[in-house]
Amino acid sequence: MVHRRLLVSAILFAAVFPITAADAPSPEELKAALRKATDYLTSISTEGGYLWRYSEDLRERRGEEKATATQIWVQPPGTPSVGMAFLDAYTATKDERHLDAAHAAARALVRGQLESGGWAYLVEFDPKARVTWAYRSDARNGEGGSTRRKNTTTFDDNNTQSALQFLMAFLDAATNRPAAELSVIRETVDYGLAKVIAAQYPNGAWPQRYEGQTHDPGKHPVRPARLPKDWAHTWPQSDYSGYYTLNDQTQRDCIRTMLEAHKRLGDRRYLDAARKGGEFLLLARLPEPQPAWAQQYNFDMEPAWARAFEPPAVCSNESAGAMRTLVELFLETGDEKLLQPISAFIAWLKRSQIGPERWARYYELETNKPIYGDRDGKIHYTLSEISEERQRGYAWQGSFGIPQAIAYYEAVRVEGREKYLARQSKQNGPRRTSEEEVSRILAQQNAQGRWLAGGWIDTRRFIANMEGLADYLRTPEGRVTRVPNRLKNR
Repeated sequence: MVHRRLLVSAILFAAVFPITAADAPSPEELKAALRKATDYLTSISTEGGYLWRYSEDLRERRGEEKATATQIWVQPPGTPSVGMAFLDAYTATKDERHLDAAHAAARALVRGQLESGGWAYLVEFDPKARVTWAYRSDARNGEGGSTRRKNTTTFDDNNTQSALQFLMAFLDAATNRPAAELSVIRETVDYGLAKVIAAQYPNGAWPQRYEGQTHDPGKHPVRPARLPKDWAHTWPQSDYSGYYTLNDQTQRDCIRTMLEAHKRLGDRRYLDAARKGGEFLLLARLPEPQPAWAQQYNFDMEPAWARAFEPPAVCSNESAGAMRTLVELFLETGDEKLLQPISAFIAWLKRSQIGPERWARYYELETNKPIYGDRDGKIHYTLSEISEERQRGYAWQGSFGIPQAIAYYEAVRVEGREKYLARQSKQNGPRRTSEEEVSRILAQQNAQGRWLAGGWIDTRRFIANMEGLADYLRTPEGRVTRVPNRLKNR
């Protein structure tokens, strides 16, 4: 994935005057601001972990939904994303305070790992509430196994994947910490990665959610995608959590996690799992005249319903993610067959535009008409037909990063793999944030070290601002490679 820097939120507030060279922020100012930010965040953490938003008085707390004072969130921009910001600050400053904060976040995630190998959206620390969860750390402490306890690993929304990527990045950064201090984190990573591989179906797909059971190959034959002869035009209320899932870029994020694990740990199993994930994407591309991808597939490899407003369809958004993933796998492996489906897909994109660089999210199977969903479980053919709540609450139309994905593919195709990789390696120096942007960030930080957004303490804004300061501070000589802090792109 081409890293998208998360600086937008840092420039949306307050007017800024022209900056002279004499006004340029000093390294000491930047380090002090980063230290203040980390100190403030750790002061409001729960067992080292974080939510998405807090009211100024900390009485209201939210992840994707309302949370309590004993809960933290995993789903970005939750605990793994904040932990990545701490690591970013540490690589730029070498201030151990940031590494301490990252270590605390890592320990919180260790306590939230489920026996099925991954993480739910949240982690609960209240002792009475924890007994309803199958946390591995509690089982090791003799507090019982997973019987009748919540034990569902979530791959949706880059949830489990972001936790594993952060933990791997932390272990790489914490080389000055005693091995015994890190052993439980290393074991958590090894167990989690093994379960990600176990969750992969025989055809290379991953489900949206996983409860730890072994997949029966007889129930999951390896076959190419097909259009169903007949499909339900109203929501059947079926359980889709085990389906082969591209929705919210689940397949992409699992593949990237496997590639990252191979790079960091050198175990061939992870590269093989990533390759197998690419094989699924080749199988999952639908036949002409709609050579693109669906959001999810049933076990017959047919596009399937998910939620009431997510019908079986060709999906432009997830298809663009599939194309990017195939290109990334090609760059990693050199396997030319990974690029073969892309030209036909781009041709479909060009004939399916609903405006300049604009697409519907969903296209009806066979007719290719744009379609829209609602909580009534019915298919609609105009956006105006659906409820106002769903019009606002879902990305039905947009560019979906498609022009950039096409440009990415074209650059790789024209330059060739070796030249493209060589050029990219020369461009891997620090991406300097401007003096103007840094001055904005510094001016908006209050004496407590907080950045407030509309009266809320928003971790997304902290992450963006801390990355901006670290980017500006980091020099080519001092730069340490890190995993990008990938937030949910909704």
